[in-house]
This record gives sequence, C-alpha cells and structure tokens, in this order.
Amino acid sequence: MIEKEIGGYIELDKYSLPMLHEGALALNCGRNCLAYIIRAKGIKKLFLPYLICDSVIDICKKEKIEFAFYHIDKSFLPLEIPLQTDDWVYIVNFYAQLSDKDLLSLKSKYQNIIIDNAQAYFKSPIDGVDTIYTCRKFFGVPDGAFLYTDKKLDAEFEQDISYNRMSFLLGRFETNASDFYSNYVKNNASFKNEPIKRMSKLTDNLLHAIDYEKVKLLRTKNYNIYLDCLKEFNKIELRNIEGAFAYPLVLDNGAEVRKKLIENKIYVPLLWSNVSENFNKDTIEYKLSSDLLPLPVDQRYSKNDIEFVIEQIERIMRQSY
Repeated sequence: MIEKEIGGYIELDKYSLPMLHEGALALNCGRNCLAYIIRAKGIKKLFLPYLICDSVIDICKKEKIEFAFYHIDKSFLPLEIPLQTDDWVYIVNFYAQLSDKDLLSLKSKYQNIIIDNAQAYFKSPIDGVDTIYTCRKFFGVPDGAFLYTDKKLDAEFEQDISYNRMSFLLGRFETNASDFYSNYVKNNASFKNEPIKRMSKLTDNLLHAIDYEKVKLLRTKNYNIYLDCLKEFNKIELRNIEGAFAYPLVLDNGAEVRKKLIENKIYVPLLWSNVSENFNKDTIEYKLSSDLLPLPVDQRYSKNDIEFVIEQIERIMRQSY
C-alpha cells in the first residue's frame, strides 16, 4: 500500500498546461545532459568552441574524455575543425543565430555533433541530432534541462529535489535581485558536483504552468525593438528569431558601457569571463565575450522597459564620444 498524507496544509498547486519539450529526457541541468550523451554515445574526444563556459569543460574532465577547441566567426559559425573519424563537435547555438540550414550543413559536414540550444529554448530540435536545452536561462525555476537523443542509457537516475534552491527566486519576486544575487550564484555553483539526476518534481510542475506562446511572443517583440533601434550601432549582423534569449549588442567599447549600465541597475552579464581573461583583444572570442552586451528581452519586460534600456545605452554612448 502506498503511503499518502491526506489533509493538513495545502501545498503548491499541481499544474497541467502543455509543456514545451514534453517528450524529451528531463534531467537536472544542462551539463549533465552532456554527461549523459558522452556516456550513451561512448564519446572519446569532443571539440568545443573557445567561447564556452567552464561548466562544459568541467564535464569533459569529469567524464575523462579528451577535448580540444575551435574558433568561430562573427556569425557564430565554426571555422575549420580538424576532426578524426570518431571525434565529436559541440555546436553552441549562440543567441539562436544558427538557422536550421546552418545546423543541417554542420551535421552533414561533421556527422557527430551535439547542439547546445541553451540560448535557443524555442528552437525545435533537428531529427537525429543530440540537442540540449536549459530551463533556468529562460524561466524562474531552480533546476532543469531537456535532452533529445536517440541513445538511452540503461540506468536509473535519482530524482533531484529543489525546494531548498528556491530562496533566490522567491526573494527576487518579492524584493530586489541584488539582495539575493549571492544565493543565485551559489545555486548555479551547486550543480558542479551534482551527478546526473532526473528533473525535480518542483521544476516539472512549474514548467507546466507556463504560457509558452505568450512568453515566445513577448521575447520576440522585445528582441525586435532592439533590432530596429540598435542595428546601426551593432558590430555584428543578426537574424530575426523567435523567443530570443537576449539581444547580443556588440560595441567597440562594450565593456565600458556594461559597467555604466550596471551602475544604473541595468544588469547585463559578462558571459564567458574565462575567455576575456585568456584571449588577446584582437580575437573574435575576446570581442564576443568582453564587448558583447546580452540585453534583456525576457517576459518580465514591456516595450517601455526595452525603450528605457535603449535610451540609457544611447546616453552612455553620447557621453563616451
């Protein structure tokens, strides 16, 4: 007989709206989706873009596989990669700027590829291509990632538990992000030593409460406002996309503009700080790390909010010249 508590105080409601990526393998974090693929496909060597976060490198080390790096161009496409027969390539779909045509071409060219859609949550997977999605970059959840793969491991994984990871989400909801930023950083760091687990019941439930079409529409509208207003300033050309992660604005003095925006409580992150520290300033990797501003487009913000950010950027740029 299953033990079930009846009565007592009411907990979080159970949500049942359709969930995006419902049919994918639901795990606890993106890095463990990669660990899963490495084990399932028996990967021995993986090529990574130089523009990559440390968590991916950590997984390669943890799984004891060989890894090497490749360069990308200003369109975020890989430059030539010297593959051997059984090598694999990790393709990051930066800011969802790689089209299906690009990805299919890369699949045809390299055969063994993994697509990281952590910044392209609303982009559909390509049949037969291992693809990773990360929930925390798009929604207020404490864990969660999705994996599309045609090779399943013959193993049972423990289900994650995330009630104790909710403080930074609940705190920001009722007060300020700055008050709980250290909790947010701690939560991100906690996944470094987490084994592969199934997505928590809490995150699964929250993801069933989201109106995905509304979120996609809002993110698309906000992205397009930036696209229209900042096109003349941006040093890279961008595609029209749906459900954007952020608007990537590249400026000659992007690092200085970022500092001034943060001073005005417009929090623009520095992604891949390890790259800007280790690369020459003349490299594309340095430029796309240090001087790229991932401007917020997400579902919390209205047209007025986005126009305010644009006004601040224009003001800072006028003062700089």
